[in-house]
Amino acid sequence: MPKITYITSADKIHEVEVENGLTVMEGAVQNDIPGIDADCGGGMACATCHVYVTEDWFNKLPKKEDGEEDMIDMAYEPKKNSRLSCQLIVSDDLDGLIVNIPSKQA
Repeated sequence: MPKITYITSADKIHEVEVENGLTVMEGAVQNDIPGIDADCGGGMACATCHVYVTEDWFNKLPKKEDGEEDMIDMAYEPKKNSRLSCQLIVSDDLDGLIVNIPSKQA
């Protein structure tokens, strides 16, 4: 299983194995990673699973869809490397992915 590293705003590192086919958000929720609220359950109807993808991974991910970009605009402190973790589907290609969790969610 691919390993995903979640880094909280307090710099606590959580490295977990996430099953292929789940989203990065589901991996966080199933492993009780703090800071990813996932209020809408992955429906891309909120921005409470907002993460910052490290620069070396950002261009390896599928492009954002328009709806994701719209939701990120409502996130807390969006940046150019912001993504909604509910839109990142885990596969072997994401093994080693590192995401930083903002200090709060929208």
